[in-house]
Amino acid sequence: MFIPTSTLTTLVVAFLSLASAAPTTPAPASPLEVEAREIAARARGQFTWYNTGLGACGKWNNDGELVVALNRHVFDPQTPNGNPNNNPLCGRMIRASYNGKTVDVRVVDRCPGCAAGDLDLSPTAFQRLASLGTGRITGDWWWI
Repeated sequence: MFIPTSTLTTLVVAFLSLASAAPTTPAPASPLEVEAREIAARARGQFTWYNTGLGACGKWNNDGELVVALNRHVFDPQTPNGNPNNNPLCGRMIRASYNGKTVDVRVVDRCPGCAAGDLDLSPTAFQRLASLGTGRITGDWWWI
């Protein structure tokens, strides 16, 4: 069987272009990329409430504001040169959900006693989800 040279050349070029378009294994993610994905992920944790004041982000807040102290496990790795006032998470918004209710809160503080995934809400924010007497609830939260 005879195949014209031009057809053979076309087939070889097509084959080589397919071979060069084969997917490659992506480079492993850097620690910062992994950390960014973890921070962006939805979390489940315990929600408590605290009386606000001067927060780790360097601003004063009151108990009537919809604010949150973020657990140290998420907050601390983002603190540049040990200065929490410059933490890029300060001011970011979180949506917290419990038992079909949600509240949107702004990060203004750091919760040193919170476990990974936990949030410490202002009294007003906590009351949007449960009564203050409940004290501790388990819910989900994510960045918005």
